[in-house]
Amino acid sequence: MGFPRVAISTQGSQATVRWGKDATGSAIIRDVPRILRVLAPNPGPFTLQGTNTWIVGARPSLVIDPGPDDPEHVREVHRESEPVGAILLTHHHPDHAPGAALLADRSGAPVLAYRPVENERKLAGGAIVPGGDAILRAVHTPGHTPDHLVFFERESGALFTGDAVLGQGTSMIDPPEGEMAAYMRSLSIMLSLAPRVIFPGHGPAVWSAVEKLREYVDHRKDREKQVLAELEEGPRTAEELVPGIYSDYPQELYPAAARSVLAHLLKLAREGRVTRIGRPVEERFALASGASCERCGRPVVPGSRLCDRCGVAALQEAPPATGRTREAGGDAHIRPSSETTDGRDST
Repeated sequence: MGFPRVAISTQGSQATVRWGKDATGSAIIRDVPRILRVLAPNPGPFTLQGTNTWIVGARPSLVIDPGPDDPEHVREVHRESEPVGAILLTHHHPDHAPGAALLADRSGAPVLAYRPVENERKLAGGAIVPGGDAILRAVHTPGHTPDHLVFFERESGALFTGDAVLGQGTSMIDPPEGEMAAYMRSLSIMLSLAPRVIFPGHGPAVWSAVEKLREYVDHRKDREKQVLAELEEGPRTAEELVPGIYSDYPQELYPAAARSVLAHLLKLAREGRVTRIGRPVEERFALASGASCERCGRPVVPGSRLCDRCGVAALQEAPPATGRTREAGGDAHIRPSSETTDGRDST
């Protein structure tokens, strides 16, 4: 079955939706605004069936992520959403944001983003954006990108997640733009909203929103455990860790997997659970020994007194006094000498 280009999640200007039952067994019924998806024609390995452009409410509508620079797609969005009250961006990736300028030209609506570029306006985390019959709250959720926002419709519990949570698979966290620790905090923030349904930037709607968010958290924790387990075999690069962790995946996905593993390694390094070894171009990661660098306090690998950075600095310092040399580990040693004291060899 194909993925429909235009799909109505809730019918009409306003719809009555049954969300389940409350503690007394009575049906929970809420009036929710119209929510319409227009699918952009940009399918791919990372965009799945394409980018979901979401139209929320009516008279005027709020449009989330107009998608790529595709005039036909933007015309369809404009036709379904007119009049447009505001154009909202979850982030500025090319599969989500370029269509905003085209839609703004057609509709006259402002483009709102966390980090606005030319002809856009600032939208801060926590800001309220009213539409004709819908009110969205912007929530700053960095991790996939530093500027990422999700949008929450409180009455219905609808959460529009952009690339923070997908309808299928998991979100890509690619350093340096992506940051795993921030992403884990953002998942906690989204969980605290207790959403009922997720309307993602890619893939189908998720009707068990809290369960999906918990699944995302558990997945990242499990992946972190796998990274640590692989490092027990010794220092590795992110690329060297991938085959052991992603053995069930096709090798063409290994480069992307290495970026995700690197995001986990950088998070673990900041937490002091792993340490970085070598120059950036050939950097490896190792389990931290529990000991600290004598100079800066950073974690060190087993058997070392200095971290890698301080070890390099020590080698570059001025040479010590004659007759003594200092190695990267910080220990001073007496140079061998042919001189004798009291007829005995000093070595």
